[in-house]
Amino acid sequence: SDLSSGINAEYGDVQDWQAHTIYRNYRRSDKQIQWFWALVAEISDEQRSRMLQFVTGTCRLPIGGFSELMGSNGPQKFCIERVGKENWLPRSHTCFNRLDLPPYRSYAVLKEKLLLAIEETEGFGNE
Repeated sequence: SDLSSGINAEYGDVQDWQAHTIYRNYRRSDKQIQWFWALVAEISDEQRSRMLQFVTGTCRLPIGGFSELMGSNGPQKFCIERVGKENWLPRSHTCFNRLDLPPYRSYAVLKEKLLLAIEETEGFGNE
């Protein structure tokens, strides 16, 4: 059942999230992308909502789920772009629902930096 997956329906199923995510300068097969989705599946509902808030500016999903996310100029899918150096924190561009994810060398580093970024004060690291 859905309960065993531990994903809160409000934040959408991770598969729905993955299905409606686009990549810039990454491929779905890249290890950083695999690690990102592993992290999303591992963290708590509250942390998933913070992740959503960090990247999109809202912790509420549209009724239709991730396929209906809106940006400042209309429909805008969740996007992960390869930007920066591995010692950088991830950044977000909420008007474009875009996460700038540096090419970290390990899952441990990606997890540490992303969790640090989403736990930071509201608006920090956003543009």
